[in-house]
Amino acid sequence: MPRAAGRLRFVALALGAGLLLTACADPGALETSRPASSTPVHHGADSAASDGEGPTAEVAPAVAPLRDGERFVDVSLPVAYTPVAEPPGTDDYRCFVLDPGLARDSLVSGVDIKPGNPNVVHHVIVHKVDPDRVDEATALESAEPDPGYSCFGGSGLESAPGEGLDRATWVGAWAPGGGERVLGEDLGIPLAHGSRLVVQMHYSLLGGGGEDRSTVRLRVADDDGTRAELETMLLPAPVELPCRERNQGGLCVRHRAVADVVDRFGDVGRTGDRLHFLCGKAEPGPTQSCTREFHEPGTIRAVSGHMHLLGKSITIDVNAGTPDERRVLDIPVWDFDDQGAVPLDEPALVEPGDTITVTCTHDQGLRDLLPALQGVPDRYVVWGEGTTDEMCLGIVLLTRP
Repeated sequence: MPRAAGRLRFVALALGAGLLLTACADPGALETSRPASSTPVHHGADSAASDGEGPTAEVAPAVAPLRDGERFVDVSLPVAYTPVAEPPGTDDYRCFVLDPGLARDSLVSGVDIKPGNPNVVHHVIVHKVDPDRVDEATALESAEPDPGYSCFGGSGLESAPGEGLDRATWVGAWAPGGGERVLGEDLGIPLAHGSRLVVQMHYSLLGGGGEDRSTVRLRVADDDGTRAELETMLLPAPVELPCRERNQGGLCVRHRAVADVVDRFGDVGRTGDRLHFLCGKAEPGPTQSCTREFHEPGTIRAVSGHMHLLGKSITIDVNAGTPDERRVLDIPVWDFDDQGAVPLDEPALVEPGDTITVTCTHDQGLRDLLPALQGVPDRYVVWGEGTTDEMCLGIVLLTRP
């Protein structure tokens, strides 16, 4: 079993992607850049010294200029961390509790996550922790001797399966292809005075090893009531990808493959089975989908998808199979190294009773083409947290009235 085996979490589901902070009212106002080399910063300091919110931080040059009322807040992992994984796994999920040092209620209007060691960082997700739950987060960190705490599947603060699917606690995220993400001037993510951040690091040891000290730069503005709150809706779907006909036995038998995922990740390894209750039973094959219903009105501003190395294509559709059908995401050729979100040219209005469907196609044949999977034998692929496992996830960024 891995260290402090994680509990089942639907929220955040080890999702990864430079996904979140890319929606804006006017897509032309979106500022996006590729990652630059990271510059060390002091932990938990607001870079605007005149705000009186703590010590001045040494900050890297701005990727996009600050807009009126914005300031930067820079936090980094408190110490360098060297990821480890117990055999046969190659993945380490580690969460760190960081203090942004905010002296007043604020809104996050952008984020720039810089992996300290790109050879091992598979993805980063930044969760917000409201003031009344800070003690829970710090208790998780204090319970383990190593820096941070083990957190397969989420931040470790989810109290029940399914919590947070409609309203995830994400503030920002990074995966290959991610850079600085800046929201439109009418959008923001609330971050109350006294809040903390839980930064979930997914480390993959397939590409090497070594220590990491990643950095998060928040673009922050005061909450003056003029910005709409941007929320994140998560759309996971099952993965049921059988082995190719020439390979049978061993981990090509489904129940053995599931047992292997559980052995590596604890109870969170049963997520694939539990998704059948959320989405309906999925038959084995290359293509799977899941349809959910909206319970509140909203406006979809941007969308993204997430799969791993066997991903082939992904789509997201509103009201699929009806005269009102609208495809809001269409990636016919999945590229793991380019996972940025896509702002909609025309925001999509949804009402209670409307549906949204994510559909993913995976291909075992990609094993023969990808260097990272050389020597990794065929297996029956279900939803799993590891880089050599798979996921099918839609991410929807929306505002509500």
